[in-house]
Amino acid sequence: MRSDGMDQARALADAVDEGRQWDRLMTLARIGAIPGNGVNRQALTALDREARRLIIGWAEDAGAQISVDAAANLWLRKEGTDPAAAAVLTGSHMDSQPEGGRFDGIYGVVAGLEVLSALQDSGVRLRRPLEVVAWTNEEGSRFAPGCMGSMAWSGYRPLADFDEIADPQGVRFGDALSEHLAAEADLPRRPLGGRPHAYIEAHIEQGPRLELEGAHIGVVTGIQGSRWFTVTITGASAHAGTTPMAVRRDALQAAVRAIQALNDLMADPLDRLRFTIGSLTVEPGSSNSIAGRVRFTIDLRHPDAAFLAARGDAVEGTVRSAVGQAEDVAITESFNAPPLEFDHAVVAGVVAAAEALSLRWIAMPSGAFHDAQLVARVAPSGMIFVPSHDGVSHNPAEFTTGPQLAAGTRVLAAALAAHADTTILS
Repeated sequence: MRSDGMDQARALADAVDEGRQWDRLMTLARIGAIPGNGVNRQALTALDREARRLIIGWAEDAGAQISVDAAANLWLRKEGTDPAAAAVLTGSHMDSQPEGGRFDGIYGVVAGLEVLSALQDSGVRLRRPLEVVAWTNEEGSRFAPGCMGSMAWSGYRPLADFDEIADPQGVRFGDALSEHLAAEADLPRRPLGGRPHAYIEAHIEQGPRLELEGAHIGVVTGIQGSRWFTVTITGASAHAGTTPMAVRRDALQAAVRAIQALNDLMADPLDRLRFTIGSLTVEPGSSNSIAGRVRFTIDLRHPDAAFLAARGDAVEGTVRSAVGQAEDVAITESFNAPPLEFDHAVVAGVVAAAEALSLRWIAMPSGAFHDAQLVARVAPSGMIFVPSHDGVSHNPAEFTTGPQLAAGTRVLAAALAAHADTTILS
């Protein structure tokens, strides 16, 4: 990075206000607050819309233009000296897990907003426009799979593919999206898609490595691949006290056999594979009834594409072999994202920003998937991690300090400024 460019990037980083950012995060944390300092703010709900209005108000105070696309992705744009230039983009998501924390996702949106505010305060102007985006339904906890907003925007999947997906209360995604867009009918619309000059997403690490190694910043080199499956096993519900064991079609016992077989399949002596049964539902769910239907989910992740493909492709055969012939089995794959290596120039820009700000950094992959994984299909992309206390995330105990968050935002500001070819206006 040129010395004059770094001086300009540093001026923007220095304008980041730690207290303002923290206050905004804590204000947003009260929307959907649950016991233990947690947050439950699901996508496309009234709580989501309330939080978005706060973000919109702060962005307007920073001189940003607001728009929404067909997937309800929220866009905050601050023009540069060359409005025709491709924008530099940052952002993350605002939805949470049902028992989530105060920082996952929302930090990346607020960090981008803080860069907009720092631009307003500092007199720094970017040649390229800067845009902040809040992606719709990244978590996938209300509507699975996650990352629907970034998938639709990037062209990975058509938005209409998600219309019939229902939440646990039976609400269709298409209906929830229509209701949400109607509530934001006062906001200008923009089309899906685009070609940003670069994308950098700030996020808490969601793991313990930065804290254990005493580093301020994680320079994310890539994201391991993910495959999600839903397995439905149908047997026959019957009376627990009168039905002989030999003639039962017990869906839960079949599911136990399937899960044990999957555990054997997923054994990895190198401990690089991540295999999770995250949700299991039993019908009718009565203590004195044999289970007639069981549904469980599989979350499979690995950094090597061939390994991920082989294990994922073996899921169906393993389940069917373990269950046997007495029960019906249906297996659907709801999400498949191959491993990703981030753009080398974007990664190098994050390193340069961290070093210019005298912050200790380490290079690391992301174990969790993020919207950046989809944006990288259409734009050079990267990510910045900040520490998570004890590695906790997706939990009310999730915590990162104000100074740690501010350090990440300063690196974000400097890296964005470098990509935007900044100039200082008097």
